[in-house]
Amino acid sequence: MMPDTKAAITARLHAARMQVAPESAQTPILLERPKQAEHGDLSCNIAMQLAKALKANPRQIAEQIVAALQAQTQWADGLISAAEIAGAGFINLRLSIRTKHAVITQVLNAPADWGRGARTQENIQVEYVSANPTGPLHIGHGRGAAYGASLANVLAAAGATVTREFYINDAGRQMDILALSVWLRYLEARGRTVAFPADGYRGAYVRDIAVALNQAHAAQLERDDPRFAAALQAAAQSEQVADDEAVRGDAALDALIALARELLATDWRVVHGFALQAMLADQQDDLAQFGVTYAHWFSEQSLHDSGQVARAVAQLESAGHTYIKDGALWFRSTTFGDEKDRVIRRENGLLTYFASDIAYHLDKFSRGFDRVINVWGADHHGYIARVKGALLACGVDAQRLTVALVQFAALFRGGEKVAMGKRSGEFVTLRDLRREVGDDAARFFYVLRKSDQHLDFDLDLAKSQSNDNPVYYVQYAHARVCSIFVQAKRDAQSLHSTPLSPLEGARELALMQRIGEFPELIQTAARELAPHLIAFYLRELAADFHAFYNAERILVEDAALSEARLALCAATRYTLANGLALLGVSAPERM
Repeated sequence: MMPDTKAAITARLHAARMQVAPESAQTPILLERPKQAEHGDLSCNIAMQLAKALKANPRQIAEQIVAALQAQTQWADGLISAAEIAGAGFINLRLSIRTKHAVITQVLNAPADWGRGARTQENIQVEYVSANPTGPLHIGHGRGAAYGASLANVLAAAGATVTREFYINDAGRQMDILALSVWLRYLEARGRTVAFPADGYRGAYVRDIAVALNQAHAAQLERDDPRFAAALQAAAQSEQVADDEAVRGDAALDALIALARELLATDWRVVHGFALQAMLADQQDDLAQFGVTYAHWFSEQSLHDSGQVARAVAQLESAGHTYIKDGALWFRSTTFGDEKDRVIRRENGLLTYFASDIAYHLDKFSRGFDRVINVWGADHHGYIARVKGALLACGVDAQRLTVALVQFAALFRGGEKVAMGKRSGEFVTLRDLRREVGDDAARFFYVLRKSDQHLDFDLDLAKSQSNDNPVYYVQYAHARVCSIFVQAKRDAQSLHSTPLSPLEGARELALMQRIGEFPELIQTAARELAPHLIAFYLRELAADFHAFYNAERILVEDAALSEARLALCAATRYTLANGLALLGVSAPERM
């Protein structure tokens, strides 16, 4: 329902309620859509809310409110056609046909803006994906990308100013491991035999980068040293040491990285930068083809280069929120609700990723955002308390930070789960998925469930051209409308002043009712950070249209009826297209 229509009905119910119980002015009036269409278009439980305070039967209260409502002079304007009492005291309202017709007129008068809310003053930053540039994006990143991009679109449609950002993790140990892995494969490309580290990056993409590195720099990066073979052998035989803060990490691998840095000297930055740019370019290209773009690509390294990380740590120290233990600097995050304190500077003097995270979030709020929304994988749930604690310790209102968690997606083919790993390179990339099912299916399927729920992605269903495939079902509804206009040889934009009085059939009214829900649905999806609600709505709208199309002829001899039904089809088309656009899915004109 259009927000102004709902507001008008709420105001009338409030006025009627005040005649019955003026002392109840602070009790909110809630309007909801009944689960069963035969119960009307809207339902209100205000009578049951007031029953205890008034010490009266809720049905009797409802009768009094309905009587007061019907006595209002505004009743004559035709906004509501009927008010009925059901059950224990629900007030069920039916919108007039004229009210539903007004929705179609509004859509056709401004189709591009249909559903969008009035511009607000709220300035929101949404950061999503932010994958380590150490390998191609995998299907888990794909779900975060689809959710984050759709969420940003929904927030903007609801009226906010939205800044989309990707945080590049281009500093720290994982990038050093990638640089080392690329250099070792480069040496192999130069004819050297290398005992590859157990925890190096082993994917084929590393070899591809190494080949390109060799082509670009030839023998410039070759080095030899008697210590090298022993260090390689030690790293090849070692296993990763699990440590929550990576205070020590894998000593053998760290020693090999340190030796590589020493041997390459200034050329280490050449290798590191080459690997970073290759992987970043791959991720940027993959996301752009997926319809996911950003206003800012923010470098973690820039926080170190500008001194922001050091200043953030110093701010915590000066405020008395840190202490030294075992040679490391710890943040007292338990003071702010975390389960344990966290290391921000290791015993070897190196700052942790958490230190960078603190500086990054301080930088976000220094840029003037009213709200910051981070889209994180569900495995990062434990990071929320420590980051919010650090913000509080630095004097920032942590309530302005919201973290939306995204569960992993599992792929199924032929009813069997597709196995995957990561550093071995045996994982399913986002690019693989996009090539198999297409960008539209991937974007739609990724947001078919609430983000913090596990998602089983059925590859066979996503590729099928059947009504069981939700994206096909919705897109087919849009294409079906377009085919009607081709057959009619009419332009949908020419129908904005079409008289709609002939539209009074049950399926026509149901379709108009569904179209009218779109603006409020966008507001709800924005408020709940829930773009999956848009996907659900589009399936319902498509179902209503298909039911209407199968039951009624559009192009009939009655010119007035035909024109009115074409106008209804046009409004359906615009609503489908606008909804699909919020999810980053195309609206094809033929299928």
